[in-house]
Amino acid sequence: MDFHQLCTFETFQQLWSHYGYGGNFRDVIEQEFARIKGTTYLDHAAATLYPESLVRDYCRDITGNVYGNPHSHSPSSSLTHDTMERVRYRVLQHFNTTPEEYSVVFTSGSTAALKLVAESFPWRRRAEGGAASLFCYLTDSHTSVVGMRGLASPRGAVALPVLPQELRCGAEGGAQGGDDAACQTPHLFCYPAQSNFSGRKYPLGQVRGIQARRLYPACERPGRWFVLLDAASYVSCSPLNLRDCPADFIPISFYKMFGFPTGLGALLVRNDAASVLRKSYFGGGTAAAYLSGEDYYVPAANVADRFEDGTVSFLDIIAINHGFESLRRITGSMHNIQQHTFGLARYTYMLLSSLCHGNGKPVARVYTEGQFESSVTQGAILNFNLVDSHGQIIGYSQVDRMASLYDIHVRTGCFCNTGACQFFLGISGQQMRKNLQAGHVCGDSMDLVDGQPTGSVRVSFGYMSTFEDCQKFLKFVAECFVEKPVTVDHARLQRLKTATAPSEDSGEYPSIKQTNGGVYEHSPKSSFSLSLSLLFLPSFLAPPVLMRLRSSALSMQVHDWPLGPQGLLYDRGWMVVNGNGVCLSQKREPRLCLVRPQVRLSSNRLLLQASGMNTISVPLKDDAQLHTDERVCQSKVCGDRVETVDCGDEAASWLSDFLGQPCRLIRQRPDFTREMRKKPVGGISIHTFHLLRGAILGFLWFPYCNRYTSSCNPLLDTQSVISRFRANLVIAGEEPFEEDNWSHLIIGSTRFVVAGQCGRCHMVGVDQETGAKTKEPLLSLTAHRKGKVTFGVYLTHERPEGSPPASGLLSVGSAVRPEPHST
Repeated sequence: MDFHQLCTFETFQQLWSHYGYGGNFRDVIEQEFARIKGTTYLDHAAATLYPESLVRDYCRDITGNVYGNPHSHSPSSSLTHDTMERVRYRVLQHFNTTPEEYSVVFTSGSTAALKLVAESFPWRRRAEGGAASLFCYLTDSHTSVVGMRGLASPRGAVALPVLPQELRCGAEGGAQGGDDAACQTPHLFCYPAQSNFSGRKYPLGQVRGIQARRLYPACERPGRWFVLLDAASYVSCSPLNLRDCPADFIPISFYKMFGFPTGLGALLVRNDAASVLRKSYFGGGTAAAYLSGEDYYVPAANVADRFEDGTVSFLDIIAINHGFESLRRITGSMHNIQQHTFGLARYTYMLLSSLCHGNGKPVARVYTEGQFESSVTQGAILNFNLVDSHGQIIGYSQVDRMASLYDIHVRTGCFCNTGACQFFLGISGQQMRKNLQAGHVCGDSMDLVDGQPTGSVRVSFGYMSTFEDCQKFLKFVAECFVEKPVTVDHARLQRLKTATAPSEDSGEYPSIKQTNGGVYEHSPKSSFSLSLSLLFLPSFLAPPVLMRLRSSALSMQVHDWPLGPQGLLYDRGWMVVNGNGVCLSQKREPRLCLVRPQVRLSSNRLLLQASGMNTISVPLKDDAQLHTDERVCQSKVCGDRVETVDCGDEAASWLSDFLGQPCRLIRQRPDFTREMRKKPVGGISIHTFHLLRGAILGFLWFPYCNRYTSSCNPLLDTQSVISRFRANLVIAGEEPFEEDNWSHLIIGSTRFVVAGQCGRCHMVGVDQETGAKTKEPLLSLTAHRKGKVTFGVYLTHERPEGSPPASGLLSVGSAVRPEPHST
């Protein structure tokens, strides 16, 4: 088989089966990347390409919403804050971790994240009886990592470069005992998850090895060891699971993942390590308190708030959400991207390294540690220099110029990685200095000095790269740089074919928890949720008592309702989120009140109804057969993290059509318990209910009727107030606001603890029949409460910790007895 026969898609498929992402991959490329038709872009390690849908959806987002400065508290600012928080959650979920374990600090890029660590790390000088901090870094590191020594060394740290083989050789060592355990000198070790020069992937298990002082140099130096994992190159095409490699600091750049936005990155900080970082400069938004006239400053408690100086690039941050959504929609998962891109890189490596001149001499000198056997050890990067038929290096500038004529985009030079460049090209430190004296500087086109290369050529692949990209590049090399006739080293090619990658089941592939894409987070505000209302109203204010299943929509009337393990069954279990995954409350979308949900226990369905819309239903309980594609999400409710699942495309389409904007319905996973609900307080297990009192309704609503109308219907107005406040329990009482002094409430035989007063927001001003916004009853409430906007209280079900949850029915007509505070 000659070279041209090897450059066919059929041959590629014989060598690698994981190509594309299902469906017609060619159509996706034509739709999303039409602008690169005819262009062979092979510089994804520098910056990948963005799909057109990402920019289109982003533009639709920022032109359809008003995003204000997140440091303000206006509705537009709250929307920005909530959207940014949702993006933070999505970043963490992408790396299989949670806000309890890591914090996301947005920066201008990976380099800024590295600089932040170098400036804030508590470097310790050598003192009498104590050693100085060590700043250790793998020599195969980016310039921005090595540059950290410019800040560490003046602060007293000792810089120690470590060769990759030295790290490996120390694997059999162990931490010393005795006084070593008492030493708390902080040390920092930095290494790349993937070399940006050669694409070599370093074992992620070395994170724990350094932290536990089992590897060199940690095994030889007592102290507390922290690990910075440079993941900027790695995460562009590979899944990173921080549960398996809990590095203390992880810098990333989003343009390497999505192509857009540029100039935005993040530092992922392990919360257990965040306390050691100490900032000197403090900008806007980073202080809990400070004095301008005195040297007094208290940093913000939140890690992100503490390190994000000034107003972050919030519009760019919003674009990240669309980047994640594009990746999910086009590729399905990072594992799919890894398999696709590695296959292209492996095929290109096999043919390029087997390609020969007519005299049998190899055409390329490839710089790699292995033979592209596995996506576990090798990324989608191929680094090489071309050589002529006499074995002489062809300068990378010549290759670059010729490639440009063919509209092939590659990267040349040392790629901001002098250590790897020296290692693979065999350039000594002395020779590097001589090259500088000869006029060669980083980034120039002086590719040869005394016949020796000063750099190389790098091609790299992205998730939208195609077989045609490989084919065009290989034919370009054969046409421009191979002395004819073109030949192939078939013996070598056969050896490379048999060097199969280890399977994922072999145990050599790192365990990655896969998610099916979207993550939905929302603000700690009330949401589209179901709640139960028991009405115990005086006869002059209400008809016969009712039980109401209530939501952000109108209510459905029932006479009793079962209790579940977390309180009222299906209480506040669903929410609607917008296209960015941010909660849509009635404050943001008043038309939510026009959606009429109904729970049908007999058929295990939640019905969604609205005027002019067909009724649809979603299951009340999870059914693996019905929800094989449901997407697991992380959300936030009243400050608590919750795990949720997506309710499917049918509900999303229905709500989007009715509300006139992209949105989805999600629900809390039934096996997940919110921290507030499961937190024991004084031996009491908490299940939260909201209480509203009939006496308050009459006191509040009658002044409103007298103030704004000549007459009013007390029955109608009272029902309107009840529907706006959406309480779980409504009871009758004598004096307005007397619940402020309650400590407990007994309903029938069930005892509740008063957990606190309920603050009220603008949602109570939405007319539940029409969706119109009004200022009442918030104005009347504020006037009568003298600016104190609270109305009703929160109750928690009191039961001994560890006892089984309540069961049975909660029914109307039960006796209610409050207990005041002992004071």
